[in-house]
Amino acid sequence: MFEKILIANRGEIALRILRACKELGIATVAVHSTADADAMHVRLADESVCIGPPASKDSYLNIPSLLAACEITGADAVHPGYGFLSENARFAEILADHNLKFIGPKAEHIRLMGDKIEAKKTAKRLGIPVVPGSDGGVGPEDDAIAIAREIGFPVLVKAAAGGGGRGMKVAQTEADLLMALSTASNEAKAAFGDASVYLEKYLTKPRHIEIQVLGDGRGGALHLGERDCSLQRRHQKVWEEGPSPILSPEARARIGGICAKAMQDMQYLGVGTIEFLHEDGEFYFIEMNTRIQVEHPVTEMITDIDLVLEQIRIAAGGDLPCTQDEVNIIGHSIECRINAENPETFRPSPGTITQYHAPGGLGVRIDSAVYQGYKIPPYYDSLVGKLIVHGKNRPECLMRLRRALDEIVVDGVETTLPLFRALARESDIIEGDYHIHWLEQYLAGKPAKT
Repeated sequence: MFEKILIANRGEIALRILRACKELGIATVAVHSTADADAMHVRLADESVCIGPPASKDSYLNIPSLLAACEITGADAVHPGYGFLSENARFAEILADHNLKFIGPKAEHIRLMGDKIEAKKTAKRLGIPVVPGSDGGVGPEDDAIAIAREIGFPVLVKAAAGGGGRGMKVAQTEADLLMALSTASNEAKAAFGDASVYLEKYLTKPRHIEIQVLGDGRGGALHLGERDCSLQRRHQKVWEEGPSPILSPEARARIGGICAKAMQDMQYLGVGTIEFLHEDGEFYFIEMNTRIQVEHPVTEMITDIDLVLEQIRIAAGGDLPCTQDEVNIIGHSIECRINAENPETFRPSPGTITQYHAPGGLGVRIDSAVYQGYKIPPYYDSLVGKLIVHGKNRPECLMRLRRALDEIVVDGVETTLPLFRALARESDIIEGDYHIHWLEQYLAGKPAKT
């Protein structure tokens, strides 16, 4: 087992990693920018190192500073959390060159799945169902039109190296496609330094279903069920739940088995999430995230498996925590991502939290690094915390969610709490009848079922 882990992240995920380390008896090093000197994980870690000014490129993305922090403190492993350097294959290789363990997948798998075109080819080769689309990047416009005609309109233009909805455009017609190609390519170049784009069939009202996987890097792998992440705004997940309200145990076992087998064949190491669109009973691969997910607590609540702790154990050479037959889905869980944003315009609202009260009671969990008097800086994402609830079934889970949302207090900044309080009482949500476009239609005041 590792002796000391450097946590190369901030906010709630840094605190989450720190807690797992504490349970394993591993010493912790918190790194922070000057803007995060008073962060909770910095206060609780065994050691802390300032790695630069507020800008991410000068601190949390500054690999030389992170290496120096490891050398100063004697850390023997680095946990990247999510975001920042968590899916940077070169970072994993540099750590290995310095005899430091990267707590995450093998660099080759990070690189492979980071290229959306290669990821899709790999998924197809491994027997994972994929969305109909181009075999690779699209070239001249005439080729793109021919491919789109074969797929059938509408089509989705996607950045090959993308994520977070950037470099993604819908084309309803051939005329739309020319503009979508240009816009998506320019966005991709600006955001990722790679203008390559490819085409996929645009599904009209799909669900976003993702399968949590765990591999030991030696050919052992299992799946831990699914999460339904269909409530999204601008391709960003807002509300996640598991199990999905629409999947049967048979469908779960089928797609989960396909994913676990693929990870066995890859000899995948650590945690990962294979994401699908689901429509009319069919699954279509869209991407794989080679890191811990923001919404991982949903899976933890319904399986009683600590994903971050297992991530650390497996990175240190440990075995999988159980067999596939021993994985049980217990009840239902929902997570709400509470952001410091205006609930209507979604404009970020940094500032000082003047009052804070976390909800409690049976089945209620809050993953947050904020506290009364904490100043939310304007330099990073606006996540205040994640409210996660669990119940014996979905109706009980929704009941507890409404109670917890009414109890939580975050004053001094605007938050998205009013939105979640409304969503938890919407009939479509209560019935589980929604899709990936539902939330944006709801926010626009349109009938969400259209």
